[in-house]
Amino acid sequence: MAQFETVFVTGGAGYIGSHTIVELLNANYEVIVIDNFVNSVDEPNGESAALRRVEKITGKTVTFYKCDLLDRTALFDIFEKHKIDCVIHFAAIKAVGESMEYPLLYYKNNLIGMLNLLEVMERHECYQLVFSSSCTIYGEPKQLPITEDHEIGGNITNVYGKTKYFIEEMLADISHSNKKWNIICLRYFNPVGAHPSGEIGEDPTKAFSNIMPYIAQVAIGHKPILTIFGGDYNTSDGTGVRDYIHVMDLATGHVAALRKLCREHQHLKAYNLGTGRGVTVLELVKTFEKVTGAAVPFRIMEKREGDITAMFANADLADQELEWKAKHTLEEMCIDFWRWQTKNPYGYRPNKSSKITNGHGH
Repeated sequence: MAQFETVFVTGGAGYIGSHTIVELLNANYEVIVIDNFVNSVDEPNGESAALRRVEKITGKTVTFYKCDLLDRTALFDIFEKHKIDCVIHFAAIKAVGESMEYPLLYYKNNLIGMLNLLEVMERHECYQLVFSSSCTIYGEPKQLPITEDHEIGGNITNVYGKTKYFIEEMLADISHSNKKWNIICLRYFNPVGAHPSGEIGEDPTKAFSNIMPYIAQVAIGHKPILTIFGGDYNTSDGTGVRDYIHVMDLATGHVAALRKLCREHQHLKAYNLGTGRGVTVLELVKTFEKVTGAAVPFRIMEKREGDITAMFANADLADQELEWKAKHTLEEMCIDFWRWQTKNPYGYRPNKSSKITNGHGH
């Protein structure tokens, strides 16, 4: 197969997208990015704050369009302008709690966005796709660690996870009907950390945030206390168990997936990207305190609707077939995130007054 040259990245201004683009540029791909800034920060001129820093880190340029996947015409026009070899699809709204409150918003955005993208790809005979899936599609696990052949879609506990599952089903159907498709679904576990430069990291635009930014906000003094949801799970310390993976490991996983698509045609294949190690929420908090020297006071509240007890990966398949392994330790995840947080106390925004405190992104 010919070497891919141009990669189209949806949702590339977001947390995982921006870190992956660093690795794509370092691997000498041309990168074309779209984002609608629902999960990421834009500058007054409509550019992406994160992507500007990606260019600084790599010394390379990114072609960026502000575009929403629900705008099929705009998407089509971008494909007309460029010869795109492969697509990495990150764009989705992704907060578990929010998805339970606004299910239709999640179905509309995530499913119709995917449909539009697949149609436009097909029209331009671009059949190479890496899809950003999620371990939430496994539901409450029947056994741990979870392998890729664990049943999916059975007892998914939240709407966000259901959208990822429905998309995987969609991809199964199109790759069955048209053998030209060559698709890898990457089922992420829990991405944390930041680029070691401290230039880019996770800057949540919504109140429904992931745990690591919340811990760091408490550690830096912007929030008074960390709320941990659920202290009576059947785990070593009563808090939920997750497989935290460094975002840079996740980023190299996408480059490994592209190489795999380039090497061989396989219609559709799914891989877990995780460390294979389960860590409790309290263990994460304690590790963060230990490596940063900052105190993180916390309180334990009721479990949230949609959360599960424990989830961690068996990532052997990615090791064998993608030649990829998570390398970073939990300590490194905490150190790198703290470096990003202390260098950028208000994320990509210059000061507190411009910090978004809430809002549902539409």
